Amino acid sequence: MPHRRLTVLQILPALESGGTERSVLDIAEGVVSAGHRSLVISAGGQMVEQLTNAGSEHIQSGLGTKSPLTLRHVPWLRRFIREQKVDVIDIQSRMPGWIAWLAWKSLPVAQRPAFISTMNGLHSPSLYSSIMCRGEHMIVVSNAVRKYVCSHYPFVPEDRLHVIYRGVDTEKFPRGFYPDHAWIRDFHQQFPGAASRPVLTLAGRMTRLKGHADFLKLLVKLRERGVSAHGLIVGATDPRKASYAAEIKVQVAELQLADQISLAGHRSDLQQIYAVSSIVLSLSSKPESFGLTVAEALSIGTPVVGYSHGGVAEILAAQFPLGAVEPGNVEELAERVAAILALDPRPVPSPVPFEKSVMQQRTMDVYLAAVRGG
Repeated sequence: MPHRRLTVLQILPALESGGTERSVLDIAEGVVSAGHRSLVISAGGQMVEQLTNAGSEHIQSGLGTKSPLTLRHVPWLRRFIREQKVDVIDIQSRMPGWIAWLAWKSLPVAQRPAFISTMNGLHSPSLYSSIMCRGEHMIVVSNAVRKYVCSHYPFVPEDRLHVIYRGVDTEKFPRGFYPDHAWIRDFHQQFPGAASRPVLTLAGRMTRLKGHADFLKLLVKLRERGVSAHGLIVGATDPRKASYAAEIKVQVAELQLADQISLAGHRSDLQQIYAVSSIVLSLSSKPESFGLTVAEALSIGTPVVGYSHGGVAEILAAQFPLGAVEPGNVEELAERVAAILALDPRPVPSPVPFEKSVMQQRTMDVYLAAVRGG
């Protein structure tokens, strides 16, 4: 098949924040840069403007609601695929994936676009989750996800399973970056505790799985060792998780950490925050599929200490083995953080091997192969 302009449709629940959403934007940018048409269906969110500014088209539709009523969207999506002459569908989440698969299956075989599934998470094995393994080609974001798929969904042909690591924008997170004096001044005004002590940052949405409780325990153990540090928790609070955020604030008070920690909420200046952090932490209680915040911080050159499981283990093994800690072992975590803070000069991570441009090119290669029937 000669090269032609493709129409690529990605589908996910929303575009508020998160690693999956970030990857969707990066892939959409790659599609447009390669001269193709990029469509994204979601319920909307704060990242939509960024998506459309980069040349993609956004269609607002709530295909991610976990309800039988969401099935009513199947006829609409089938018509949309036909009318827009979609060449590639890439599902990025389970509920929208089922809607897309049912719409796709109901089309005549000759009219079906290539159907790709990208597994961004290590979901509990189930019939519901199996939709992420039903693409004609399947993209997984780390070897950890690949092993998970091979173990739980052996029906996926290995020649249709593609490991494509999520990519860091090395222009946005360049090695050696440091913010200007104005940003530093404003940051220290907002968080005075960070002005005179090493900053330890935990970045991620306010959910129980992200390990905020272990982060608080770490700060207590460092205090007991006489190690001075200021903790910074960066991440949005989902209204549905408000009780958890309140629980963390209660723990902060009970552990007498009020002067040692700041809850920064959602921030759009992660580049600067990574740069001024002495160490970035990754403490998810369950293995993550990749760990984009880990790769971004390491790209700048900031050390990362994290629980060595899932995709994070792969990133640390490639760039900063010193930062790998046994999952859940807060004692070892404290020892490792204290040891790195004591080093002069601080150790520097290896150059980033997970680049956005590589992810974009390899994803386009899968799309083109699928359209050609490969």
